This record gives sequence, C-alpha cells and structure tokens, in this order.
Amino acid sequence: MARWLLVVFLALLLIDWFSPLLRKLGFGRLPGDLRFRLFGRIWFIPITTTVVLSFIASLVSKLI
Repeated sequence: MARWLLVVFLALLLIDWFSPLLRKLGFGRLPGDLRFRLFGRIWFIPITTTVVLSFIASLVSKLI
C-alpha cells in the first residue's frame, strides 16, 4: 500500500511540474476539455487532454 501511495504522490508531483509546459504546448485547451463557472469557481475537466496524454504514455511504454 505504501508503494502505491508513493507512486501516486510522484505522479501528481510530475504532473504539477509539467503542467506549465503542457499548457504552452496547447494541452488543456483542446476541443473536449470542459471549463465552466459554478458556485463562483472555475471548474476544469480535461477529458481530451487526459485521453491524449494516456495514449502517448501507452505508446512510450510499448516502445520501452
């Protein structure tokens, strides 16, 4: 269980580090990424970005 917590923590840390770079590349503004205002907050649901990044990660894992 501790191993999974460490993996999730490291994955979230990497996502946080690379999010400014990904935004500059256009991720987060793809068609299918939802952004809306509700209860005075801006909510963001990156559906298309998640699918694209998952596809890239699976391609990299198949090649390695």
